[in-house]
Amino acid sequence: MTTAPSSLQDLRRRIYAKAKAEPTWRFWGLYVHICTLETLRAAYELAKANDGAPGSDGMTFEAIEASGVDAFLQQIQDELVARTYRPRRNRRKEIPKEGSTKGRVLSIPAIRDRVVQGAVKLILEPIFEADFQPGSYGYRPKRSAHDAVHRVAEAIVQYKTRVLDIDLRAFFDNVRHHVLLAKVAQRVDDADVMHVLKMMLKASGKKGVPQGGVLTPLTKLQAFFFGICFPGEGLHSKDLLHLV
Repeated sequence: MTTAPSSLQDLRRRIYAKAKAEPTWRFWGLYVHICTLETLRAAYELAKANDGAPGSDGMTFEAIEASGVDAFLQQIQDELVARTYRPRRNRRKEIPKEGSTKGRVLSIPAIRDRVVQGAVKLILEPIFEADFQPGSYGYRPKRSAHDAVHRVAEAIVQYKTRVLDIDLRAFFDNVRHHVLLAKVAQRVDDADVMHVLKMMLKASGKKGVPQGGVLTPLTKLQAFFFGICFPGEGLHSKDLLHLV
């Protein structure tokens, strides 16, 4: 299991504590933490542990390791600090979709972009994790499908037996970027972070959230997106429904 360095873990804990204590606080000064070699290296290790196919540039982990990880990460940092970083076009690949004759299209970022996405996730995740409802389990750290099943079993014992099964057709293909970014901006007051997020979204088209990157299903912005786009009023009422 790959874990973040202790100093990065401490930063994430402090961000989470602040977000939990002040639900309306807008975080600033985040970009500098995304740009550190410590964060980028942790993001690289997470991406490598996940493995995955190369993106549109054909670059593999083996090639990066052969030419030197330090130089690879230093170049990414230099681009981020100079504000010249631009995500490469995602490589699109269709895979079979269970229970459907239609396929699911994955958008596979280049490894360099997965590292940047991972760095963004490491810094932003604690903010939005603090905003999630306790009954939400999908794609969240330290939570699993087994935890969700256990929560359902508890609900059954409490005679909460009404089930509402919702499947929004092609939801992630039709997310409007400006709406999503406006939701993120309710918690993030950092123009550089918002700019990078916008570029990441645009790398896969004019609308929708790419499926296949670190910030998507997630790897993990999809979980952020769902939690942000469906806030806690009504749907998460303790007397009505637990989103699992």
